[in-house]
Amino acid sequence: MKNPIDLIASLGVVPVIAIERASDAVALADALLEGGLPVAEITFRTEAAAEVMAALRDARPELCIGAGTVLDKPNLKRAIDAGARFGLAPGFDPEIVDAAKDAGLPFCPGIMTPSDLTLASARGVKLAKFFPAGVAGGPKALSGIAAPFAHLGIRFIPTGGVTEATIGEWLAIKQVIAVGGTWIAKTEDIRDGRFADIARNAAAAVKVAKEALEKRA
Repeated sequence: MKNPIDLIASLGVVPVIAIERASDAVALADALLEGGLPVAEITFRTEAAAEVMAALRDARPELCIGAGTVLDKPNLKRAIDAGARFGLAPGFDPEIVDAAKDAGLPFCPGIMTPSDLTLASARGVKLAKFFPAGVAGGPKALSGIAAPFAHLGIRFIPTGGVTEATIGEWLAIKQVIAVGGTWIAKTEDIRDGRFADIARNAAAAVKVAKEALEKRA
């Protein structure tokens, strides 16, 4: 299977998902795959997260599963044990970054300011989550924050306030490998079984991201 970060960069978009029931995991995976999106960030915003990741690992191994909202080392371990192939966090915690590195898990900590990025880069971080992207000032803000660090080769996944309509603006920034989006598979859509809508959202996001990446190339 392709390296998870290379896969994410080739797609340009990652669905950020808070799923409440493991029983919905396979239907969710099938909807994402139908939409041409073989990757998912399952966040630790629900108690079911680790169980969902394990279910997806076993039933749909073709879906590249990542763990989101990894705020402590116990959840990092739970994610790895459940089959997560990458991890993300809303903020920068050097202990978690070190633990993920020791475990061989590609990890993307969150940053919002140049100070955050300075600390993360000193820890060897080469891929950071810009969060919350909308509140933090949008694409212009990230361009300004990233500029002094360009020579370090740091790349970004903006998340939080990103929409299908703004994918192109984000991916126009050469340091951005992908955007993260909650609109693709909303908690309420999963809860209510609207998997056809999720498949359509995934397909639309993939199409817009592909066009943006081709324009940038």
